[in-house]
Amino acid sequence: TQAQFDPIRISGRLWVVPSWHTPPPPPAITLSLDPGVAFGTGSHPTTRLCLQWLERHLRGGETVLDYGCGSGILAIAAMKLGAARAAGADIDPAAVRAARENAGRNRVTCKFSDSRSPLAFEADIVVANILANPLKLLAPLLADYVRAGGRIALLGILEHHQEEIEGCYAQWFEFEVPAREEGWVCLSGMRKALSR
Repeated sequence: TQAQFDPIRISGRLWVVPSWHTPPPPPAITLSLDPGVAFGTGSHPTTRLCLQWLERHLRGGETVLDYGCGSGILAIAAMKLGAARAAGADIDPAAVRAARENAGRNRVTCKFSDSRSPLAFEADIVVANILANPLKLLAPLLADYVRAGGRIALLGILEHHQEEIEGCYAQWFEFEVPAREEGWVCLSGMRKALSR
């Protein structure tokens, strides 16, 4: 099975590399991740879109929340791209365990927890790579985690759901032109200063 999984180049400098492969040399930034029980190995368009979005928007020193963290890939990438603090939450205990193991393998510190427990958290950046229906239901909660002037990236959205999701979040966020890949959309925007 290992032969089926090669390193994945996400961008000019960001790679996802299974542990049995030799990582590319610096200045490449390598995320060491093996396929497993949790979603997020870099092979799906939504994961790639979000990793590319993080690389473009992280300046260094931010606090990042990965809601629906799966393998932890997005929080781990945020730390490797210069975030000061990253946390992840998932409803699946197996995903939380996998994310913690992956953070250890990548030598980064991230806090991963069960999303059913309340999070005392306000982030500069929130990423949520889940699906359209949960994103609709979670709109007030996710908006609440983003500080005024902070950013959100929503993924797991097929193109025909874009307007509906935008409508659910419009009272809190000003959206940018979305990135697209293979029929999937990365919907991102900035938190309005006065809406709460």
